[in-house]
Amino acid sequence: VQLVESGGDTVQAGGSLRISCSAAGSIFSVNAMGWYRRAPGKERELVAVINEAGETYHADSVKGRFTISRYNGRNILYLQMNNLKSEDTATYICAASKQDIQTLISGGVDYWGRGTVVTVAA
Repeated sequence: VQLVESGGDTVQAGGSLRISCSAAGSIFSVNAMGWYRRAPGKERELVAVINEAGETYHADSVKGRFTISRYNGRNILYLQMNNLKSEDTATYICAASKQDIQTLISGGVDYWGRGTVVTVAA
């Protein structure tokens, strides 16, 4: 499975941005998909995940501002980011798991993308 992110950009604080992840290959093996991010000088952290049934999980730091969604028909994952803050500046990385949503939340990632950069200017 290959994951390719797109849509990263520089936006002003308070603005919105939607990033995407296109999945190709043996998609039938994938159940849960999600987004991690790595800010400069920080550890990678989970942002949000979603399974095939549409169940979602959002980290507390983004809850109410970010929304994960998935277009199964075209194997595309989205992350809608609203009310962006400077601390949201990071490389956003698409991830996928053959297992359930809890496995992905726990870091059980089978496939990684290379990331797309989001910069929030104060």
